[in-house]
Amino acid sequence: MAPLSKNASPQDLFNGAVLQCVEAATLGMPFEVWKTRMGRFRTESTLEAFRNVYKDGGGVSAFWRGTSAKMVESASKGAILLFSKEAIANSLLASGVSQTTTGFLAGAGGGVCQVVVMGPCTFLVTAAVTGGGKEVSVWTTAREVWLSKGIKGFYPGGTAIAFRQATNWASRQGFTEAVRERFKVLFHDGDSKAKLTVTQEAFAGIIGGALSCWNHPFEVARIEMQAAANAGEASRSMLKVMSGIVTTEGPAGLFKGVVPRILLGIWQTLFMVTGAKLLKGFLADGK
Repeated sequence: MAPLSKNASPQDLFNGAVLQCVEAATLGMPFEVWKTRMGRFRTESTLEAFRNVYKDGGGVSAFWRGTSAKMVESASKGAILLFSKEAIANSLLASGVSQTTTGFLAGAGGGVCQVVVMGPCTFLVTAAVTGGGKEVSVWTTAREVWLSKGIKGFYPGGTAIAFRQATNWASRQGFTEAVRERFKVLFHDGDSKAKLTVTQEAFAGIIGGALSCWNHPFEVARIEMQAAANAGEASRSMLKVMSGIVTTEGPAGLFKGVVPRILLGIWQTLFMVTGAKLLKGFLADGK
C-alpha cells in the first residue's frame, strides 16, 4: 500500500462523498430502511419487517424511500468522514501510534464530525420509513418541522447519534485495521509493510464491519427517539428510551434489527474503510 500522505487533502472530500453516495444508492439504502423499520416496529421478525416494507411502501421502491435526503446526507457525511479521519490518522501515525489504535481513534473522531449533518438527514429518513404509510414527501416533512420547531426540531436523538457514530467508525476502522495486522502475520510472515491482496482487504472489511455492530442499542434508541419526535410524542433522553425498551421488551429489544444492521455495517465498511484505502493506494500509485 502506498505510504500515507502527510496531510488530508481536498481529494479526500471528493472521494468520501462519491464512495458514500455509491454505497447508499446501491444496497446501503435498502439495508437502512429495513433496519429502521425493525428498530421502530420491534414486534416484527426480521423477515416480517422485510415483507412489510415491501407491502406497505408499494413494492421494491419502498426500500429506497427517503433517498433524496439520504443522498444529501451521504455526500456530506462521506466527505466529512474521510477528510477528518485521514487528518487524524496521519497525525497519529506520524506520532508513532500503532495502526490499530490509530484506526479506533481516527474512526471515532471522524464519526463525531459527521453528526452535524447526519442529525437532520437521519431524522427525515426515519420519518419517511416509520410514518405509518402516509405519503408525505421528505421536503414536506422538512418544511413542517422547520416551521414548527426550527433547527432544533431536526436533532431529536442527537445524543444517540453521536454515541452511535463515534463507536460505529471507531469499531469499523479499528477492527478492520486489527484484522489487517493479523492477516499480515498469517499470510505475509508478519511483514508490517506487506501489501494485502484485494481479497484479504475485503475480508478484513467484512469482519470489521460485522464486529462493529455491538453498539446496536444506540441505533435502536436513535430510531425510537426520532420516530417519536416525528409522531409528536414527548421527548425523552437516550437512557430513558433504552430503559423503557428493556422494561417492556427485555434486553433483546435493544438488538431488534441487528441482522440488516450487520449487513449495512459490512457494506459501509467495504466502501468507507476498505474501499477508501484501496482507492487512495490506487491514486497514489498512479501519480
